[in-house]
Amino acid sequence: MKLEKVSIKNFRCYKDEVTISIDDLTTVISRNDAGKSTILEALEIFFNNDAVKIETGDANVYSKDNLVSITCSFSEFPASLPIDATAETSLAEEYLLDSNGLLTVEKTYDCSKKTPKEEVFLIANHPSTPGFNNLHELKEKELQAKVKELGLDVPLKGNPGMRKAIWAACEDLNLEEQAIPVAKEDGKRIWEQIKVHLPMYALFQSDRSSRDSDGEVQSPLKAAIAAALAEVENEIAEIQRQVRHKVEGIAKRTFDALKKIAPELAKELSPEFSEAPKSKWTGLFSVSMNTDDGIPLNKRGSGVRRMILVSFFRAEAERRMEETGSRGIIYAIEEPETAQHPANQKILLDAFKALAQESGCQVLLTTHSPEFASELPASSLRFVTRNENGKPIVEDGEEMYSAIAEGLGVLPGSRVRVLVCVEGPTDVTALKCLSAALNADDPTIPDLASESRIAFVVLGGGTLKHWVAEHYLRNLGLPEFHIYDRDVPSYADVVARVQKRRDGSQACQTQKLEIENYLHPDAINDAFGFTFTIEDESNVPADFGVEWANANGHPNPMSPNKAKLQLAERAFPRMTAERIRDRDPNGEVEGWLRTISGLIEGQ
Repeated sequence: MKLEKVSIKNFRCYKDEVTISIDDLTTVISRNDAGKSTILEALEIFFNNDAVKIETGDANVYSKDNLVSITCSFSEFPASLPIDATAETSLAEEYLLDSNGLLTVEKTYDCSKKTPKEEVFLIANHPSTPGFNNLHELKEKELQAKVKELGLDVPLKGNPGMRKAIWAACEDLNLEEQAIPVAKEDGKRIWEQIKVHLPMYALFQSDRSSRDSDGEVQSPLKAAIAAALAEVENEIAEIQRQVRHKVEGIAKRTFDALKKIAPELAKELSPEFSEAPKSKWTGLFSVSMNTDDGIPLNKRGSGVRRMILVSFFRAEAERRMEETGSRGIIYAIEEPETAQHPANQKILLDAFKALAQESGCQVLLTTHSPEFASELPASSLRFVTRNENGKPIVEDGEEMYSAIAEGLGVLPGSRVRVLVCVEGPTDVTALKCLSAALNADDPTIPDLASESRIAFVVLGGGTLKHWVAEHYLRNLGLPEFHIYDRDVPSYADVVARVQKRRDGSQACQTQKLEIENYLHPDAINDAFGFTFTIEDESNVPADFGVEWANANGHPNPMSPNKAKLQLAERAFPRMTAERIRDRDPNGEVEGWLRTISGLIEGQ
């Protein structure tokens, strides 16, 4: 399943309900104490209630209501759900999807209790006509009685079939979006089936402890253990079935013995079997790690300890490229830039972007660093502010870009003299690699990877025109150099608009179709081990995806977005000055870089 949005109500600072849309990569940015971490912790409570547990003090202090609500909406849910060994159904047939066709699960917690317990509801566009609005709470005999009462000619076995016939007999079901409880009968059975398909959620907190047994080392490894357990759920279920079978056998023998000893007591003796929750299985395994010379990782610096995340995320990204069909997982990381050198921050960002590209994987980040956020796609940002009454507001879309630029500044620091504006993060990687290769041959050409006087701004294709039209970065007082691929004809208007400014800013489009068309085939061969032909007008990401699948015997082509990422990370670093000039004999790339150099020097 894929998380599409989360709604929070009466939880800590979020008194009124606030909804946050979630993408494959989502970054919540704000000033300190604005409520960004609360969003990630609400999700931890929803999915696990482990690393962060719901407490009596979590209800909003200004509210008279003690009921906290956390609601998640999902797409890509299972097409069918088995209710028992003989009956299957679907969420749509059961009227258990919301008005947008999403699976929406609400969990409420009564914080007036010493230990708040969750109640679960499905928010669904469901029948509201009396007599037809509570069928999931009816037992089989009650459904059979309803079928007979309506005179329906349907089998009296299989609850889904009986419900379907009963609903079909109603002239007007009067569908309304409402909260359907799932604590009893088939509602409970359906919820049990839904739960095993929910994505795993792994939260990495910026202020967590540094102990080797439970901290920055254990968090990613515990997530790895949880991921491994999720992949052997069938085997675990079989173990539980065998245990249940043996326990029931012991109970039967005990009952038979009791009948012989005291028949007056032997009316019923049956075991009530309770399966161990997922957290119990995870707790059976513990991993500790040592670094060089046997030094425990928790004895190293905080930056080194947190860099264990890099290895974990990169390993996960590579593993998921080779596997399909695994259960979804959400990685939530608070302030990943904490205690990290800028070079390590870049490594972390690349790892997060790669992981978010993988099927069934989502990444949530929080940050209050505009510089860190500027390296992320603008479409991934969610900006949390507070109004004059202290009420948290979450903004996304076009209207938030100006607020971020004006409220936090997009790029701090007095050394930055030029903003290099591109469409996407892979363009940043490509330009840094191309400039580094040319700089190694000619030091007068700037190396954008090490040039501290420039900063990249990733505008995002879908919102690029709005960034330019509104000139959100004008308050920084810096000239901008914009470079866009030629595959989108309308960007010509964007280039013209930038060129009309009177602040020294410049803009251009690539003469070849996209930045990937400047790659040399030898760089791709070195990186991936197969021959690939590149033309100036070819769709390199799409063509590469097909050739990669053919070369690796993969049944499906690599997606263009994933191909862009792989080419940026593995092929562009293998470009040399000779290869660049072979693919770009007119010196177009060198011209871009010399223009940027001129803007740096104020020429």
